[in-house]
Amino acid sequence: MIAMQIPGDTWAHRLPAGPKLVAVAVASIVLFQVTWFWVLLPCLAVVICLYASLGRQGLARLKLLRGLSVLLACLLALHWLSGTLLEGFAIILRLLVMILAANFVSVTTRMDDMMAAVQPLFRPLEWFGVSSRKPALGVTLVLRFTPYMLQVFSVLREAYRARTGSTGSWRLLAPFAIQSLRMSDHVAEALKARGGSNGLTR
Repeated sequence: MIAMQIPGDTWAHRLPAGPKLVAVAVASIVLFQVTWFWVLLPCLAVVICLYASLGRQGLARLKLLRGLSVLLACLLALHWLSGTLLEGFAIILRLLVMILAANFVSVTTRMDDMMAAVQPLFRPLEWFGVSSRKPALGVTLVLRFTPYMLQVFSVLREAYRARTGSTGSWRLLAPFAIQSLRMSDHVAEALKARGGSNGLTR
């Protein structure tokens, strides 16, 4: 499986997975209610400082934003056309904070620890004879690999721009879908080789 975690033993790595996930969830709920720039901008600065505290490898993960640039530009354009440009800036800032915060948790948390923190949420399913491990695995994989897929899209976009001079195109959807399917095949094969959901790697 693809290793997305930043290696090391920083303060962020030592924090338990549960509190980090809860902090991101609570912060996301709160941020949905915030529309003020003077609140969202400092929040974005704080998240960037968190990455900086991990050193060069942490700052390198901010390249994740390249994969979001097309989406954010489209959102901003739609708000500009509808006459709500300031609201569009607020939405973009909110998205950036939430995505970067979630990615920060992903790159500083072992997959086993993340799954152990998520699995109790699905314990009630066991009352109906359904394993709680499988849905916990699905959620954990989404948390782990969403940043990776954004990086894949960023690489494809940079390659397309180098060839054509254009910053983006719908033609990127096909190679992105192929890369996504390949990754899902690799993950499935890795899990199968390690005994399904019982054989997670870090």
